[in-house]
Amino acid sequence: MTWPDLIGTALLGTDRRGGEPTALLATAATETVRRRAGLRPATAGERPAPAQPDSRPSLPDAARRRLALLLADRKSAGAGGGRRGAAPNLGELLPQWLAAANARGYAAPPALLPALLDAARARTDLRAEALTLAGPRALWLAGLNPDWRYALRTGAMAPRLDPGVWEEGLFAERVAHLAQLRARDPEAALALLRTTWATERAEDRLMFVDSLREGLSPADEPFLEQALSDRSRNVRATAAELLSALPGSALGARMAGRARSCVSMAVAGERIVVEAPYECDTAMERDGIVPVPPAGRGERAWWFGQLVDATPLAAWRERFGGRTPEQIIGLPVADEWQSDLHAAWCRAAVRQRDADWARALLGQAPVGDPAKLLSVLPPQERAAWVARFIASNGLSEAFQMLAVCAVPWAEPLGRAVVDALDIARDAGNYPWSFSGVMGLAERCLDPAEADRATPLTAIPDESADATPGAGTYWAEAFQRLVGTLRLRAEMLAELG
Repeated sequence: MTWPDLIGTALLGTDRRGGEPTALLATAATETVRRRAGLRPATAGERPAPAQPDSRPSLPDAARRRLALLLADRKSAGAGGGRRGAAPNLGELLPQWLAAANARGYAAPPALLPALLDAARARTDLRAEALTLAGPRALWLAGLNPDWRYALRTGAMAPRLDPGVWEEGLFAERVAHLAQLRARDPEAALALLRTTWATERAEDRLMFVDSLREGLSPADEPFLEQALSDRSRNVRATAAELLSALPGSALGARMAGRARSCVSMAVAGERIVVEAPYECDTAMERDGIVPVPPAGRGERAWWFGQLVDATPLAAWRERFGGRTPEQIIGLPVADEWQSDLHAAWCRAAVRQRDADWARALLGQAPVGDPAKLLSVLPPQERAAWVARFIASNGLSEAFQMLAVCAVPWAEPLGRAVVDALDIARDAGNYPWSFSGVMGLAERCLDPAEADRATPLTAIPDESADATPGAGTYWAEAFQRLVGTLRLRAEMLAELG
């Protein structure tokens, strides 16, 4: 039978074409071997150029085996979906392992590069560290496999800048190109952006102007001032935000003039008086003030808050006779405007990265999210503040604050967290309410805290009014915590 006859019989069936099924399969197998044996070789393609050499040292054997386990666990955890009792969650330790390996200057084993690139493709939070460890071989592989093309567009891993990308590349490639050029030559990046700015789509202009956030300098002010007249409201708002964070900007001076007309000291008595604006004129709109408030918010309060959080904080010391931030924040505010004024100062302190104002606001029960203010403070001071907060208030409101603390947590903070978890367990609290904090503790506690937490791994005696199974859950959670801390210590030791 010819090959077309075999295909026809297989499609129609031996009942209609005749013959035995086994004979058909045997004939097809024989014909397949014959066809392959008689196939003429194709013309060989051009061999790819070799990858650039990587002179970094190889991982120690134990660390190489650990990386293989972490990458394999990432895939199995994704398929299984979730935690596994008292066993450490290895996938959550992969970012930490990568950072530690890069800090020691190691190169990834060639055999593990495909799995490493797959992991970075699936998790954007891994990309920077994974591609740094992968080194130049990752670029070579990315040129051969479309699934890994992201490596060609990612930060420090990207190859030399290709001018053609800006004119012909995909949007993600253009954004990455602009970011790379911005890091190397800010003025050249701004000049490149000007060449096509007028013809870009609104959503693209928004991403491009936001890319100026890194390395923002007075040289960007003229361009951002022009962007205040952009036809896109989002572009205007982003340009205004960047200008308000730029020391000495003309927008900051305009906002300070408006804010000073709204906030003053009372003629009699040490208190602040607020007279919020009665309208939002076109000049205010151009400077980024959104005229329409969200539902449930009054117009005057909405405009006032935007004016204050865009005003340089240095202007308030002049306005209030040279008082310090602590003294200014401690002044009473008339007519129930205090929460609006303090909330705006909080936003301004975060936007302008002003540690003095952030510190003062944190000392006065800040309005809004304390975690954002904490992010402005130096790491040690941040950890000490959160440790004191947990010792006084427990863990119920501390999750976001813990998330902004440097890893590993400083000893006072680690001790405060373990002690607070112990108190929550003894108080009969629902253990599931603390699963987020426990997960953070596994990744962020200093491994030396394992000994402190070890006595908590035993199943406690449950009172009559305790949640059924809570004691077992607490014991399992502490067993996972201790096991993870000891595993992290082993990982660091394996890296040398």
